[in-house]
Amino acid sequence: MDEVAAAIADPVRRRILELLRDRQLTAGRIAEHFEISRPAISRHLRVLRESGLVRDAVVGRERHYQLDPAHFGDLIRWLSQFDQSERWERRFDALETEVHRTRRERRTGGSPYPKERTA
Repeated sequence: MDEVAAAIADPVRRRILELLRDRQLTAGRIAEHFEISRPAISRHLRVLRESGLVRDAVVGRERHYQLDPAHFGDLIRWLSQFDQSERWERRFDALETEVHRTRRERRTGGSPYPKERTA
């Protein structure tokens, strides 16, 4: 996981991953999207390849790169512990239930609170 996190820490490498999300590209096609040298792009691709985030295949004289999403799993699982959306969804569900209960009780004239017994 540390190797994957280190690989995606760089904004150029994150952009390369975005480019490869939907299709495979050659290093030359990838380099067209950046204002840095082709050797620099090759170094970024090597880091991504060594971390397992991309794989390459030689086709004729070209090397085609494509995303390998299998190595994102550990990082995604680790990051998910910080996702608070599920906790908020439960709170919103409870609030929605309370709102519906209160509306129903107002329509029927019932009290939302249990009656107290007198001694």
